[in-house]
Amino acid sequence: MKLVIAHTPDADDAFMFYAMVSGKIPLDFEIEHVVEDIEMLNKKAFNAEFDVTAISVHAYAYLVDKYRILSTGASVGDGYGPIVVAREDVDLSNLTSNLAIAVPGKLTTGYLLLRLAVDKFKAIEMKFDEILRAVKTGKVDAGLIIHEGQITYVKYGLKKVFDLWEWWYENTKLPLPLGINVIRRKLDIDVQKKLLRALRESVKYALENPDEATRYAMIYSRGMDFEMTKKFAMMYVNRYTLEMSENVKKGIEKLYRMAEEKGLFQFPSIDLVEI
Repeated sequence: MKLVIAHTPDADDAFMFYAMVSGKIPLDFEIEHVVEDIEMLNKKAFNAEFDVTAISVHAYAYLVDKYRILSTGASVGDGYGPIVVAREDVDLSNLTSNLAIAVPGKLTTGYLLLRLAVDKFKAIEMKFDEILRAVKTGKVDAGLIIHEGQITYVKYGLKKVFDLWEWWYENTKLPLPLGINVIRRKLDIDVQKKLLRALRESVKYALENPDEATRYAMIYSRGMDFEMTKKFAMMYVNRYTLEMSENVKKGIEKLYRMAEEKGLFQFPSIDLVEI
């Protein structure tokens, strides 16, 4: 049996899947490994193109009929998360104008959080790894930053003007669920559980062998050195990734409830594959 597994070209995803794709743990199935940008994976999930795929928590609100959430593999912020950066100070908490903000896709969780936190802005979609330069060169007024840009933006001489983690925690007191791994609903339940167990072993291996997993993750470091790559990977591959806690589940529910209250979408069912 072969499963097509897709994740993003980011150090944290590579760190998480290292043991699985590198033969460090035994598997009961073959893997076809696909790597694509998170917003592309969000969009392809609407056609259920992959058996297992990383997607944004935001995107899952529209994909319940196609996928189930794996209780291992979540990317969760705890003390950090997406930020908005700009060349100069701007108060986004009181923003009611059409400030042009570059966003890494309208299905990302960062974009949903920004819509919940900020009353009005003009979203300019672009690839996540183009946003910092677009802000620096004045192509846009500000940028919503995800992935490693959260710790590298200072190299571009930019300022953090809004911290979505701080906004989220102030309003919820919960960890911030950003990304998840999901599995096609139509797959046999035994297959779903086999994949979940393998992913859990892969995450456990990475957490127990962080230097080894980081050396592999350096493939997707985009200019970060070893220590920075390790720091970033372990920010988002943590105890919540190994096994989704009740507080993370509550965080997903709270995010969806806040979106429903703002009229963005109806509260979806949350369907987990658990061991």
